[in-house]
Amino acid sequence: MSSLEQLKKGAVEIISEAELAKKLASGKPLRVKAGFDPTAPDLHFGHLVLLRKLKAFQDLGHQVCFLIGDYTAAIGDPSGRNETRPPLTREEIERNVQTYKDQVFRVLDPGRTEVLYNSSWLDKLDGRGMIRLASRYTVARMLERNDFEKRYKAGHPLAIHEFLYPLLQGWDSVAMRADVELGGTDQKFNLLMGRHLQHEEGQEPQVVMTLPLLEGLDGVDKMSKSKGNYIGVTEAPDSMFGKMMSVSDALMWRYFELLTDRGLEEIQKMQGEVASGALHPKAVKVGLAKEIISYLHSPADADAAEAHFEKSFSQRQVEAIGDVTLSLGKNTIVAFHAVKEAGFAATGNEAKAKIKGGSIHADGQILKDPFAELKDEGAGILLQGKIDKKRVERRLFLKTY
Repeated sequence: MSSLEQLKKGAVEIISEAELAKKLASGKPLRVKAGFDPTAPDLHFGHLVLLRKLKAFQDLGHQVCFLIGDYTAAIGDPSGRNETRPPLTREEIERNVQTYKDQVFRVLDPGRTEVLYNSSWLDKLDGRGMIRLASRYTVARMLERNDFEKRYKAGHPLAIHEFLYPLLQGWDSVAMRADVELGGTDQKFNLLMGRHLQHEEGQEPQVVMTLPLLEGLDGVDKMSKSKGNYIGVTEAPDSMFGKMMSVSDALMWRYFELLTDRGLEEIQKMQGEVASGALHPKAVKVGLAKEIISYLHSPADADAAEAHFEKSFSQRQVEAIGDVTLSLGKNTIVAFHAVKEAGFAATGNEAKAKIKGGSIHADGQILKDPFAELKDEGAGILLQGKIDKKRVERRLFLKTY
């Protein structure tokens, strides 16, 4: 596999692939930039997607530039926000910065990583310099940005200082002379700003590579500390393992794709084995959890975390009982109907009451809405609850024929 093919794995978009191929063909080590604003003390698995891609560049001999946005954190990145992000105090920023290095070096090689702080050049932009930078882009172009446009049309507050954030992130690329910048799909506008400003400054524009946003444990929103659906990069192995086991069977494939070195063919092969019943989803999920814990901690920690989980699981006395198959002609089912058909309730009303009481789990998540649509992705829907006062689990398969 060529270096270009290795780097493309998991990327959503490369602007442009031809430019990246040309830069790689030059044989010159590239300066690969990724910025992290220290808005919270802990990095999570959503950040790990980006860190692993940086490591891929690093392993190919390129210079990784890990940028800590200690200056821009005081503004707050508006990407993906529907409201103004409150700025952090200098004390909060400094406190968060201290934890970042230890966390990123669980993935990156410290000897081959350049750590930079954007305050070292942005602090030097006086009022005149800031005005000059602001003149590089129009308000109309700024409002083309999706989240700005939505907030403006909805009448939500949009502060002038938020327009400065993409300009400052773009100026970071000029100051660092970046060849490549990585970011999530929600960062595309900011990343392209770097290309624009570099071109205006007579530099060769950076290649932009966007990466997927990892869904959190709820399987709905992107992983976020504020939403509580995250797994921290430095969390204890036992906690990490338990959270990984709560990930839905459908979502675990996404985690395999973005957080491990498994190839797409290997992942698809496992999916087929699960769908055929040759491989149990729990065994696959255990393997996923251990692989990631081994990467961030150690194989011994992964083994110990599995043993701790199994011991705790057996103490809960959850008994697996026979699977149930329904031929509905579709792969979705209303939650209370699923609970009733799987034998956890005698009537629909009883099923609704159990769900509202929080006593039923579906694919590791507590069911809260009796009318939620549950989907069988091929591995069945794992339901857990009580039958005759015993904690049991049963897998419900939905046949579409």
